[in-house]
Amino acid sequence: MDKNTIIARTAQEPEDKLLLARVWDKYEQTGRRSIPSATVFLSPREQQMAQSMLNAAGIRSGYAFDGGYEESERKILIFLPDWAEEPAGDELVFLRAAFHGEESLTHRDILGSLMGLGVTRERVGDILVSRHSADIVAAPSLRDFFLREWDQAGRVKLTVTEIQRSELSVPQAQVKVIQDTVSSLRLDAVAATAFSMSRGRASELIAAGKVNLDHVPCLKGDKAVAEGAVITARGFGRAKLTQVGGLSKKGRIGITVERYL
Repeated sequence: MDKNTIIARTAQEPEDKLLLARVWDKYEQTGRRSIPSATVFLSPREQQMAQSMLNAAGIRSGYAFDGGYEESERKILIFLPDWAEEPAGDELVFLRAAFHGEESLTHRDILGSLMGLGVTRERVGDILVSRHSADIVAAPSLRDFFLREWDQAGRVKLTVTEIQRSELSVPQAQVKVIQDTVSSLRLDAVAATAFSMSRGRASELIAAGKVNLDHVPCLKGDKAVAEGAVITARGFGRAKLTQVGGLSKKGRIGITVERYL
């Protein structure tokens, strides 16, 4: 298959074709110039599409996803020339915006302040908010701008400094652990357990296009769910099938699900 056919078959929505074309351009740029090149930050869904496109093209190596830390949600895709075994490590910058006293800020507050500076979302990775600071992962081209211009979020004053990757403060995810048994590892059955609803209700949400499996919309309630899969239901949140156990005496499958709070 040629480039355009692969992109057309991989895109989930018409507008996805432009994104995938830009990713492909980065791949070709690395081949032409023999230097590393990186995309903008991609959402989990966009990462999945990019990976599917590379798989369809038979591209199995010479690239890496990086979001700054292992469990990062938003990542860049780095293409490597033949002479580079791994990314150099300078494709991302890490900044800490500290605030003091009784002030508190949310993820929305931080993101809003960045958008207010004219920064587009695709140039910023994860935003990690702690009690008195917020760490962000960003494109290197934003380093000096943030250090010079980003001094406030709403009415809260910020002190912004550059930090190392190893200094990122990653808040521990708040999850509810659910243990249950299901008749099979169908999407409707696992989603019903994950979001504490009836299987019929889960089936309705899936049929309505409101459920994603591993960040991809899925309309099939009988789709098999593998251990480690992430399920997102619009209006209900996100959950992960963390463990699949053995069969009970009644032939049901034991599962453990973590639902993010």
